[in-house]
Amino acid sequence: LADQQGSAIFEWRGYRVETTTAVLVAAVMAVAVVAALLYRLWLFMCRVPAALGRARRAGRRRRGYLALTRGMVAVAAGDAEDARRQGKRAEGLLGDPPLTMLLSAQAAQLAGDERAAEKFFKAMLERPETEFLGVRGLLTQSLKQDDSEQALALARRAYRLKPKSEWVAAHLFDLQLSAGQWADAEMTLAASVRGGLVGADEGERRRAVLLHQRSLEAGARADGAASLRLARQAFELDPAFVPGAVRLARLLVAAGKERKAVQAVERAWRRQPHPDLAEVYRAARPGADALDRLRALQHLADLNPDHVESHVTVARAALEARLWGEARKHLEAANGAAASAPVCRLMAELEESENGDTARAHQWLMRASVADPGPAWVCGDCGMVVAEWTVLCPKCASFDSLAWRRPPGAASLAAETQADAPAALPA
Repeated sequence: LADQQGSAIFEWRGYRVETTTAVLVAAVMAVAVVAALLYRLWLFMCRVPAALGRARRAGRRRRGYLALTRGMVAVAAGDAEDARRQGKRAEGLLGDPPLTMLLSAQAAQLAGDERAAEKFFKAMLERPETEFLGVRGLLTQSLKQDDSEQALALARRAYRLKPKSEWVAAHLFDLQLSAGQWADAEMTLAASVRGGLVGADEGERRRAVLLHQRSLEAGARADGAASLRLARQAFELDPAFVPGAVRLARLLVAAGKERKAVQAVERAWRRQPHPDLAEVYRAARPGADALDRLRALQHLADLNPDHVESHVTVARAALEARLWGEARKHLEAANGAAASAPVCRLMAELEESENGDTARAHQWLMRASVADPGPAWVCGDCGMVVAEWTVLCPKCASFDSLAWRRPPGAASLAAETQADAPAALPA
């Protein structure tokens, strides 16, 4: 640029400046650099207060989140005082109630102040982002206070907010069961199966139980058609569900459809023999005499010939028909290493009826008093033994937890007692 010839002349307010083009360009560049520096300095001075404010807010937020974390740790550790203190500190530092209300509520619960916790939970309901947390907290409180009606209403609200939550769906289902709302529980179950919260096989079993309960409910309303239709649906879903199969067979017998009742019982017996099934089978096929009834029950037993209940059923019918050899054969097959109390009593009846041997019958009765009591309806959750099946365990209220099996500990107790029994007892 300096090698290029050229000049520039400026006149301004009586001054005259003459210079070369290169000097002019250099002067302009110098002025531009100084102006840029001054501009950056001015921007820095303008931004300093905002930057300081952001740094201060970031520090408060960092300390607030630290207090929030420490408060959650205190809740997990059961330190109510530290949780409350950290909650107040987090609230003061963050100034964001949705973040701190849950910690404050949990700290109040930990300290035993349910009223204060309820106040925080209700405040959460007013904000969409914390509504579910508030509903869940109030639901938990209602469950602790055994307020089923309030808990059910809160569970419905929670389910509307989070229908895919397994915790919410399970509690709503249980509360509907407790309230006897079988149809609503069935709808909740269907949605849980569709959402993958409950497996398909488990869902079918549960639905069969619910349909059975709806059949009982329809029967109580004297709606025979609906009761039979629901019982049939329950049976088709799970033929191994003994109470459902027994109810369907009884309804069919009452409706004069003995043949269909027989088919239902036979289908259930293949999967799960049970004394109630044998009883309703006798009602569906009464027979002209004891021999006819024996032949009918023998046909039923042949559908599951190796099951103990099949042998006991035939032995009982043979005793009634006074066929002592047939009765003894099946009782010996059912006896095994440790006969159950029902088998021992039937053996006592056989010894007295066939041979008039009261002494040996007495020995069998003594053995029955210490023998395994045999299968019963046993809760799989709490171990309670009941005489009749119910949809909810009478002790722990578990749904469909009663199974037909030997009570826990009964077999070992019977074995120990029989080991101490007199050697003269029949083997």
